[in-house]
Amino acid sequence: MAQEHDVVTRRPDRVRDAIEQGRTSLGIELGSTRIKAVLIGPEHAPIAGGGHDWENRLVDGHWTYPLDAVWDGLRDCFADLVADVERQYGIRPRTFGAIGVSAMMHGYLAFDGDELLVPFRTWRDTTTEVAARELTDLFGYNIPLRWSVAHHYQAVLDAEPHVARTTYLTTLAGYVHWRLTGRKVLGVGDASGMFPVDPVTGRYDAGMLAKLDEFVAARVPGDTGSRLADLLPEILPAGADAGALTPEGAALLDPSGALRPGVPLCPPEGDAGTGMVATNAVEPRTGNISAGTSIFAMVVLEGALRGHHPELDLVTTPAGDLVAMVHCNNGASELGAWAEVFRELSAAVGGPSDADTVFEALFRAALDGEPDGGGLLAYNQLSGEPIAGLAEGRPMIVRTPDSRLTLANLARTQIYGVFATLSLGMRVLADEGVEIDAMFGHGGLFRTAGVAQRMLAAAIGAPVGVGQAAGEGGAWGMAVLAAYLRSGEGRSLGDYLAAEVFADAAVDVVTPEAEDTAGFATYLERYTAGLAAERAAVEAVKPLTTTEENAG
Repeated sequence: MAQEHDVVTRRPDRVRDAIEQGRTSLGIELGSTRIKAVLIGPEHAPIAGGGHDWENRLVDGHWTYPLDAVWDGLRDCFADLVADVERQYGIRPRTFGAIGVSAMMHGYLAFDGDELLVPFRTWRDTTTEVAARELTDLFGYNIPLRWSVAHHYQAVLDAEPHVARTTYLTTLAGYVHWRLTGRKVLGVGDASGMFPVDPVTGRYDAGMLAKLDEFVAARVPGDTGSRLADLLPEILPAGADAGALTPEGAALLDPSGALRPGVPLCPPEGDAGTGMVATNAVEPRTGNISAGTSIFAMVVLEGALRGHHPELDLVTTPAGDLVAMVHCNNGASELGAWAEVFRELSAAVGGPSDADTVFEALFRAALDGEPDGGGLLAYNQLSGEPIAGLAEGRPMIVRTPDSRLTLANLARTQIYGVFATLSLGMRVLADEGVEIDAMFGHGGLFRTAGVAQRMLAAAIGAPVGVGQAAGEGGAWGMAVLAAYLRSGEGRSLGDYLAAEVFADAAVDVVTPEAEDTAGFATYLERYTAGLAAERAAVEAVKPLTTTEENAG
């Protein structure tokens, strides 16, 4: 990709022609803290981008985003992209070869017709513990708290009035796609985080659907609405026709009227699926780790696991192959908060105050930290963390009087804190005998070359590769899925990525260093024991409020 990006950089006329002729692909991803758009040319290299910052809110015990914020953010992000195109190439894009939408997986959007029945409940909610436990026991298959079916069944158990009125359930990506195209569909990867998908049929598991309907009828008196199968989106694999941009959809994205309807859209996907695409990790024995507000590892399996584990989800790639997912609710948000503190300090003493400079300085300092963090422990839990046994979170730093509090150790342990819970889940996968040939990191955490990558390698005990587009993240992966709709030509997604997208890609691979690996192991042992302090903090220290905005 580096060579391709150089070509389009040297030849802006070629890019301009591609934009005018609609030979581009647009990917939009609604992440936890940022909505991002990436436009790619025929060679799959990014040629323009846009963004919009937003935050979730904790309202009445549920993490949520208002739907008005979804559309305000999408419009602002799209306008930012258009402005970038005009600034670089002197033209305004009026059409695209294809568009793809992705977003945070899981969660709960329940509709009666066009009416949203309750505020959007995101993947971050931990209010579904009873439902998740009962469904896991019923299916003999791990159903995490954040899955859509757990949200739905918890609403049934709680006798929420909206359940009987519900006619459609979907994810955030599915909702946006529906409004843009009129089609109630979902990519198979995102769908597999709503309800278990049978990888043989590529459909929701029929046996589990029947069990749940029977279970609900026996356990809950009265009318609870339609069968679950009637409420879920239609599943589509990568490359399938998922509809086209309607006039109403075009106006939602671009109220100016410049964007023309009729652009084809690929199946909407979750951020896990776009991460797999962005790292070329869709074939068995490959995997990736996406680090952002949450952090999760995806490992494509060669076959079914021996048993089910609460630390592991089973989902699919955008092509429908079985994937083991280690998902942690809490990723880099606490690290980002500390970076902001140091940015404010730098500004106060007259130093650099831009976030990128301060962030890189903090990461570079981490390289000088002691391998075990000098006795410091960093807990990054802003919200509940099921893998760590936490229903709620309290971010904190813990140290003993003889620990060594330095900038380098503080920075290193904050990065370790991002990876600690993930490492606990990855150990379960290793105990299952799952073998991994290649693991790739992506997301903004890897923008500072060689730092988070090196510490992640120590945390999982495996080489970690980072490619040229690692910092572009899932929006670029979604743009690639849109391009696959346009030019896949019957090839499998894996073959398309290998031949058309990553054939000449430069990947930097870091192998775990023995000293770092031993140091992280010591850190993780203390971290695990110290989770008792985190649980005590949850009990003793109550949030200032549960109704005002609480950044995640």
